[in-house]
Amino acid sequence: QVQLVESGGGLVQAGGSLRLSCAASGSIRSINAMAWYRQAPGKQRELVSYISVSYSIIYDDSVEGRFTMTRHNAKNTVYLEMNSLKPEDTAVYYCAADGWGPLVTDWKYWGQGTLVTVSS
Repeated sequence: QVQLVESGGGLVQAGGSLRLSCAASGSIRSINAMAWYRQAPGKQRELVSYISVSYSIIYDDSVEGRFTMTRHNAKNTVYLEMNSLKPEDTAVYYCAADGWGPLVTDWKYWGQGTLVTVSS
């Protein structure tokens, strides 16, 4: 079993920055890739970014150039640096593990989520 815990969410103004973290524990040897998803009010959960152990990264078009995903393998932790935040970035952000693809069903483990609110 793998447990994922997100942190770093909060309230920021448009144009500001925020850094999210996701720490993995449990059977972490089974983790090959990790991802960030988000779910805005009234919308479906959507992909933000995912990363492999070898640091191959995919970004959704809506965040590419503004968000940066990184991975610290020794700490079993991934990060999401969010810059130039927009009100439409407001969502609950979720960490996922053990998968590879843009679909929610592509990933086996999920964290509880952390709320990011961007005010105008």
